[in-house]
Amino acid sequence: MSKPFFNLQAIKKMGACCSFFLMTATANAQQNVHPQSAAYEWPTDPQVRQKLDQWQDQKFGMIIHWGLYAVPGMIESWALCSEDWIERDSTVSYDDFKKWYWGLHKDFNPVNFNPEAWAKAGKDAGMRYLVFTTKHHDGFNMFDTKETDFKISAGPFKNNPKADVAKHVFNAFRNEGFMIGAYFSKPDWHSEYYWWPKYATADRNNNYDIRKHPWRWNQYKQFTHNQIRELMHNYGKMDILWLDGGWVRPLETVNEEVLSWGARIPEWSQDIDMPRLAAMARQAQPGLLIVDRTVHGPYENYQTPEQRVPDKQIQHPWESCMTLGGAWGYVPGDQFKSATKVVHTLIEIVAKGGSLLLGVGPKADGTLPEDAVARLQEIGKWMGRNGAAIYNTRITEKYAEGQTYFTQSKDGNTRYALVCLPEGKAAPQSVTWESHVPKKGSKIKLLQTGENLKWTLDGGKVKVQLPKSIVAGGEALPALAIAFTPAS
Repeated sequence: MSKPFFNLQAIKKMGACCSFFLMTATANAQQNVHPQSAAYEWPTDPQVRQKLDQWQDQKFGMIIHWGLYAVPGMIESWALCSEDWIERDSTVSYDDFKKWYWGLHKDFNPVNFNPEAWAKAGKDAGMRYLVFTTKHHDGFNMFDTKETDFKISAGPFKNNPKADVAKHVFNAFRNEGFMIGAYFSKPDWHSEYYWWPKYATADRNNNYDIRKHPWRWNQYKQFTHNQIRELMHNYGKMDILWLDGGWVRPLETVNEEVLSWGARIPEWSQDIDMPRLAAMARQAQPGLLIVDRTVHGPYENYQTPEQRVPDKQIQHPWESCMTLGGAWGYVPGDQFKSATKVVHTLIEIVAKGGSLLLGVGPKADGTLPEDAVARLQEIGKWMGRNGAAIYNTRITEKYAEGQTYFTQSKDGNTRYALVCLPEGKAAPQSVTWESHVPKKGSKIKLLQTGENLKWTLDGGKVKVQLPKSIVAGGEALPALAIAFTPAS
């Protein structure tokens, strides 16, 4: 690793600090980076509708942030941005910081990169779709683009057989049966067509007036289209194009939510011609889901509330993208959520009509943190026995009653009660609910063991007796999943 011209430990500390600011509910932090759209427009293309239905069956996915930021173990990209919520070492000049950060490409050599191990960890957790970061806002490419040399396949890793990282990640997860998504940042802070070196970089936006310099913006649009064309043509079957950086949008789509971000909104349109881009992408990948995050319209095929679960059930397709730890990328010493917390979150999301996209960040050497892998295995232990109440399900009316949530099979013939248990506590002797009554005389089954359970109906309240093997066994389960035939 080349020696930086300032204290690397200070930068790591600063990165963790930035992660804290980004991941906590401050006035201008995470929610305002990517607010949720207020409206939804259903796609009209039958192939897209079919793919959307298939995606809604999966429910649980993995998003992988991996890039230059893994080398020092700091927040992804955002420390490059100059906005008042960003924290950096005040003893280092901004220009020196940018030079150091972008210079990390000379040190990024993931010699232990093992995408098959990543895919296995995801499958073991019960995950069924992938979103991999091909390029974040810092502009560093994790695929072998021909548009720039600022890429993993042009640095010290270039002679490795797996130098085209994205290709091997996508193939490994495909081989495990995952739906495949490519994350791609619309803004590119390394490109001279987005952040023109002639001017200072004020914030996340491009730093010149597009109206006065249309040639430069057209170059950027072409650069963006060319890179997405590469991803759509050279990396096998794609299911999702996950476009981040919602401030890159036509001016007419700027609404009150965008204005609340706290960042400067230019007076000109940052239009990258989504109709042409989408047509090109879907010609190569028919039925492709396009997720133009936070930009309401025909190219936001599902919505993506970030680091939060919506307050109520939502009727249209959506996913909560959340981190397993405190940061999207790898940060040393990150504290990971418990398996119980993740399972409870997944249950609530699915009952409200969404999917959970859980973020994991590999280390700079190409391996996943051991603690993260162990946590994914714990989650998978529950999912392996209870997944029928999660996968291929749809919403019900009266989706929650206290800490019990309800889902149903797509045909409506089977209802599931998902009882979230207090963390670290054994199951009670019985559980009760009122919202969904089983059909008279029908059997109720505990998915955890496959046993049929005794139940009674008294005054409209369903009471289900749990087996001694669960109660006396003392095993602290995250939740119980109970299947039954509904009365109506």
